[in-house]
Amino acid sequence: MEVQVFGVKKNPDTRKALRFFAERRIRTHFVDFAERAPSLGELRRFTQRFGLEALIDRDSRAFADRGLHSARLSEEKWLDKLMDEPLLLRMPLVRQIGQGVNGLSVGLAEEEWRAWTGR
Repeated sequence: MEVQVFGVKKNPDTRKALRFFAERRIRTHFVDFAERAPSLGELRRFTQRFGLEALIDRDSRAFADRGLHSARLSEEKWLDKLMDEPLLLRMPLVRQIGQGVNGLSVGLAEEEWRAWTGR
């Protein structure tokens, strides 16, 4: 089993996800949004399964600093904004490689990851 973890190293939930998979000796590919912004395809994969609202971290400092509480944007505009400003995303985004949309999670989802790993 292999997973891909998307996030930033500063995010505590991203660090917990990386530790979770490392403790179970699961091969992990980490994509740091501080170095490489998410692609439209990556974001679409997660929005297909969870919807756009599940990806937006409305409690984040980045969201508040940008004054987005009253923003009324289309899904396409939100996806553009999330690609440009990944700190607006709920992290981590985790993808189980080879499992399609069933192997995706948003945020800290240890119970779901346990189901994937069987441990």
